[in-house]
Amino acid sequence: MLFENADEAFNARDLSAATTIFSADFVSHPLGTVGVDSVVKAWSGLHASFPDMQVIVEDMLVEADRAAVRTSLHGIPAEAEGQALPLPSMMEIFRVRDGRIAELWGPFFTLPPRTDELSAQPSLGVWAEWAMGPGNVNGP
Repeated sequence: MLFENADEAFNARDLSAATTIFSADFVSHPLGTVGVDSVVKAWSGLHASFPDMQVIVEDMLVEADRAAVRTSLHGIPAEAEGQALPLPSMMEIFRVRDGRIAELWGPFFTLPPRTDELSAQPSLGVWAEWAMGPGNVNGP
């Protein structure tokens, strides 16, 4: 339920809910940030860039204090900078402590395979730049 609450808060643009979902010392490994304020900043940036964006949980695997969550991203433009973009899926791995999200690894993006050698699929870097902002692509 915790991860559904996070996605519901993101989709509703309820930034104040982040304080009840994420631990005060939350660590985002891909962004290299710590704290709930980093979540609010990331969410705000995504909402500003993609006002119609919605995150939908497709699959979730939970074991002990870890969860792997696959989501699909809806409401984003079909192209960016003149390049056609497929609808991405995102895989994130979380660690939970005391009922709150304490750590994040990912996001790892899934793009559709190329259908032929001439089709131009965007690189993963396109999505990483959009998700994390220019200069913040550190990898998982």
